[in-house]
Amino acid sequence: MKVTLQIGGMECEDCVKTVREALEDAPGVESVKVDLAKGRAVIEGDDEDLDVSDLIEIVETEGYEAKAL
Repeated sequence: MKVTLQIGGMECEDCVKTVREALEDAPGVESVKVDLAKGRAVIEGDDEDLDVSDLIEIVETEGYEAKAL
């Protein structure tokens, strides 16, 4: 399963690192790619364990806005 999130509020590579590391710790996540220029994160993982609402909540807990695309 692949999930793409629009991430608001990222301004630098430290923001990218924060979002990537937070998402990598989520259940079912196998890989995370965060693009600062596009303001997007692409998350790939196990269909059964990957929950879009959980991924959005993780990003928002780090202080950024997120919505599924």
